[in-house]
Amino acid sequence: MRNSHRLRFSKLGRAKYISHLDLMSTFQRAFLRAGIEIKHTEGFHPHAFVSIPLPLSVGFSSECEVLDFELVGETAKESVPARLNAVMPEGIVVQKCYDAETPVKALTYVNYILSLEYENGAPFGAETAIRELLGREGLVVVKKSRKAKSGQVEVDIIPLIAKYTCEGRRDTIALDVVIRAQNPGLNPELIMKAIRTECPDAAPDFVTFHRKDVLDAGFRSWE
Repeated sequence: MRNSHRLRFSKLGRAKYISHLDLMSTFQRAFLRAGIEIKHTEGFHPHAFVSIPLPLSVGFSSECEVLDFELVGETAKESVPARLNAVMPEGIVVQKCYDAETPVKALTYVNYILSLEYENGAPFGAETAIRELLGREGLVVVKKSRKAKSGQVEVDIIPLIAKYTCEGRRDTIALDVVIRAQNPGLNPELIMKAIRTECPDAAPDFVTFHRKDVLDAGFRSWE
């Protein structure tokens, strides 16, 4: 009986600009180059079957990406990280390979660090304004939607934010948020859209998004 397997990997530096589709292709080629036999799709043009449960937006960095696949043949899962890392492009590092025992539907939250950067220092009161904004009972943001006839839909993001902390520094404000991962999930870019719309004086000159961890319903690290 075959077992499904899972990789935990990081995507940092220049690798954060690799798109989701290109990342899938990167892993498919890496398995081939590393001589690791995995399950393939059926049909006239079979390709390596890999699945990434939560695609990461282009430009986002992460230390907790997950990829599901299925080993076949005699390869030991313990050898997979080193063999893949030997053929991976710079910025993608496989941390571990293990049996995929936890279902994807149990992946409930994602922890992001948003770094709001200001060229001339964080504006006075910006940290307080952001805290008050995220502390509202409701906060409706308009986002694009392919399903809506108008091409956009209104979303109240407050129920999708489980936890947050906001820490001001000289030139930055670090926003640490735990948000819903799926069904429905929240893209942290909508949080920034809300800040720019509702608190324009607190809008940063530049912002980076870093995915720190994926969590289950009990806020434990999901694997």
